[in-house]
Amino acid sequence: MTRTLALAALAALPLIATPAAAHDLEREELFAAQHNAMQDDTAWEILRDLTTEVGPRLGGTPAEARARAWAVEQLTALGFANVRVEDYMMPTWVRGHERAHILAPFPQELVLTALGNSGATPPEGLTAEVVGYHDYQAFLDDDPSNQAGKIVFISNQMPRNMDGSGYSMPFGAPRWVGPNEAAKRGAAAIVVRSIGTDNNRTPHTGNTNFEDGVTPIPAAALAVPDAEQLMRIVNRYDEPVKMHLLLTPRQIGEQPSGNVIAEVPGRDPDAKKVMVACHLDSWDNAPGVFDDGAGCAITAAAAKQIMEMGQPERTIEIVWFGAEEVGLWGARAFAEAHDGTDYHVVAESDFGADRVWKVTTDLGEERKAEADALRAALAPLGIASGEYDRAGGADVGPLRAEGAPGLSLRQDGTRYFDLHHTSNDTLDKVDPEQLRQNVAAWTTMLMVMAGPVE
Repeated sequence: MTRTLALAALAALPLIATPAAAHDLEREELFAAQHNAMQDDTAWEILRDLTTEVGPRLGGTPAEARARAWAVEQLTALGFANVRVEDYMMPTWVRGHERAHILAPFPQELVLTALGNSGATPPEGLTAEVVGYHDYQAFLDDDPSNQAGKIVFISNQMPRNMDGSGYSMPFGAPRWVGPNEAAKRGAAAIVVRSIGTDNNRTPHTGNTNFEDGVTPIPAAALAVPDAEQLMRIVNRYDEPVKMHLLLTPRQIGEQPSGNVIAEVPGRDPDAKKVMVACHLDSWDNAPGVFDDGAGCAITAAAAKQIMEMGQPERTIEIVWFGAEEVGLWGARAFAEAHDGTDYHVVAESDFGADRVWKVTTDLGEERKAEADALRAALAPLGIASGEYDRAGGADVGPLRAEGAPGLSLRQDGTRYFDLHHTSNDTLDKVDPEQLRQNVAAWTTMLMVMAGPVE
């Protein structure tokens, strides 16, 4: 839906009853707020400045520390209250050199990148035979003796879809759990087809983890065309395929990180809060625009829209979590310091900058009228009604486990995994109009959930 059509649809919007918030949203009030949000460039400016002035910001590194300092300065300048950082310590992994060459039968270079928490090769690299599998199940089904001492290669294609469900199991398994399983089977290293939907020579990084007692092995993701090339070579030749692999990442021990928090204070200090969240960190290979600078920009811009309208009934808490990409360290630290039952609702934007197309809620049966009011208020923005028992968000997950109700403003993920965790996650990929539609959606959600503004 274009901005013009959305604004026209708003004009016909009826009164939106919100019993749980004990107020009615007038058609004109909602129209004005959504209209203002769809004309506002605050989100674009935040996203532009973060990704230009800070750039990549891997959790636990000095770059992430610069991002926190930048965030405190920017959120303060935007007029938010109680801007602060809650610090914690975390184990930190950093990238090193990364190269791969097929030595035989068809010598050539491959493009790849190390996975987070990957082990390292010797400084001179390692050379070993490649054993290839079309998918993760084929790898599991093979005898571990065929994998011991070799470089395991798993080519597992991720499907493209709007809701991003292709990122889930089994398609993500080679990256998430494949390295751990390969290490237990005695493999020398593992390379996987990138968990992504593009066909560019831009490999997708991402985290992996090893169980206690399992020594990490070198683990990397191949760019999709290079994975396809390697599978063709494996299938074409009866003699062993030999690869030379160099990965030199390091674990540098406990390092400081933190969550950046700001507020729009509510009129009722005893009322439960509304959290809007994102994660401030990114991988080290890109400025992290879709993942997740956009989420920080969207949520802050929406909260600022409410602040400029007046004071809501409930306090709006803006949380820019740290160190999400490398293991949800910020989310876990926050949940240890805060009580999930203190929240009226928690919601996170972490799926890019393309338009919101569906709303889902997990507020409970007793708050169904409030959930319905939200759906009605979002409909003129072209947002469909989704499930009543579903909400997402990695960083708000620990709070939801403690009893915090959740909701999701689900974005169109059709092209998200073209960019996700790659060096192509850059500012030029953002459509400003779709970004503004996100801000309008989040502003609408806050109008319903945070209570009347006075």
